[in-house]
Parts: sequence; structure tokens; C-alpha cells
Amino acid sequence: MGRRTQADRDAITIEIGYAFVSGCFAAALVFAAVYGPALVFDLSPTVDAVLTLAAGVLAGAVFLLRITHVLWRFARRPENDGG
Repeated sequence: MGRRTQADRDAITIEIGYAFVSGCFAAALVFAAVYGPALVFDLSPTVDAVLTLAAGVLAGAVFLLRITHVLWRFARRPENDGG
């Protein structure tokens, strides 16, 4: 593997930022979808705690999966992709 050019380093930096932002957005959507009923309906404290835990775990998993997917896709791109 040769030295990376400035353009390669910039592309990696942008891709990491995109992965992070899109991961945060996807995680927020999942958290809102799972925990949303607790905000709308009057649920018991136990159900509220379970929804909070489930939403947090699922949001964290979606965040990690999104970042992994974006960065692996970037790593597998052709070297001469025209960009």
C-alpha cells in the first residue's frame, strides 16, 4: 500500500463524518420509534423503563451497524472511482 494523497485523506475524513452523522440520525429515529409510545400514552413506570432500555440498546446497535456499513462500503470502493 502506497502513501495516501491529500485527496485520499480528505475523502476518508469526509466519509467518517458522514458515517457518524448518518449513524446519529438513524439511531435517533430508532430511539424515537421505540420510545415514542411512552411519551404519548400513560404507561406504568416498569413499561417506561423497559421501553427506555430497549430504545437505548436498539439505537446503539443501529448506530454501530450504520457506521460499520458506511465505512466498509467506502473501504471496498474501487481505487479509481472517478472522484
